[in-house]
Amino acid sequence: MKKVYLDNNATTCVDEKVLEAMLPYLKENYANPSSMYEPARYSAKAIENSRSQIADFLGVDNPNTIIFTSCGTEGANTAIKGVVSKFGNLENKNHIITTRVEHPCVLSVYENYEKKGYKVSYIGVDENGDLDVEALLNKVDDKTILVSVMHANNETGAIYPVYDIAREVKKINKDTKVFVDGVQAAGKIPIELRNSDIDFYSISGHKFHAPKGIGALYIKEGTLFEPFMLGGHQENSLRAGTYNTPYIVALGEAAKLAKDSLDFELSEVKRLRDKLENGILSQLKNAKLNSKAKKRVPNTTNIGFEYIEGELILLYLNELGIYASSGSACTSGSLDPSHVLRAQKVPFTSLHGSIRFSLSRFTTEDEIDYAIEKVPEVIKKLAKISPFQKELNELGL
Repeated sequence: MKKVYLDNNATTCVDEKVLEAMLPYLKENYANPSSMYEPARYSAKAIENSRSQIADFLGVDNPNTIIFTSCGTEGANTAIKGVVSKFGNLENKNHIITTRVEHPCVLSVYENYEKKGYKVSYIGVDENGDLDVEALLNKVDDKTILVSVMHANNETGAIYPVYDIAREVKKINKDTKVFVDGVQAAGKIPIELRNSDIDFYSISGHKFHAPKGIGALYIKEGTLFEPFMLGGHQENSLRAGTYNTPYIVALGEAAKLAKDSLDFELSEVKRLRDKLENGILSQLKNAKLNSKAKKRVPNTTNIGFEYIEGELILLYLNELGIYASSGSACTSGSLDPSHVLRAQKVPFTSLHGSIRFSLSRFTTEDEIDYAIEKVPEVIKKLAKISPFQKELNELGL
């Protein structure tokens, strides 16, 4: 059976070149880089090389603005909790802002602070998925500690104008910190943090062909915050814990390869994404595009199939070797409809039948052709057992 993996926003395969780069640090070069002897210095040098690769990937000049984390969730928690712990005061510094479409690793932290008495402003999106930037800026005041906005949405691929938002936020309140979850942007669009007003920017390696369990957080020079993990003096005492040398090396190599592949991502991956999208929409009158933002990453599309249950779609696709998702992998155990699509006011008729397809630079033309053939077949088969026969008949299914 053919295998077609179209869930790259959940995780990606590890690039063979990345695996080759990290293997020596799982075998002979295993010394703890914090030690003083020669093998340790070799490992330490490899870590600093990776730090430089990631700085280049993120468009910053100073590699020391990069600290290593275990994942995007840790990066988000480090930035948000670090800022609120350092500057929060329920009497006069009690306001934080985010969007309704953030990843759960951000929303959960904000909801926790809301329970503790902080005032939280949740900014919405329009029906296309574009963020209401004016509403966000209108919420910034002298009590605002932090603004958190993702760079690209994990479910729809919508790109938000984070550089403009950060600049305008600082004009209103120069002390307000800006955190950007860049997990779904990294490796898909150019990132240029140099000269930006963004204070924190997080990435996760397994979204761009590094292994799971490694990420990085950019911290703008001079930005103060309360460290999230205490212990040793690693990362200039900003993130304690023994260095995960093999995975750090892998992250650096993946960042280098991703940057070198950006033109391919923006052209060829986008072409295949558009081919898949158009191929499905042209065959099914009950298929509605949910990814309609003005700008979006080149690998992602989200399509709602009216009057069809999304979990059944995924089950039938799985039987055909096509692997996609109904939203964030971190909420896949929930039967609730996507909070992102609800914020976008996707109609109930297709809300529960919305499927995200996400490609990578390893996705092939043959795989897309297979998906274009099989997805409509599955939808037509499920239409015959749907309780909404009248509505589907009117749509020609």
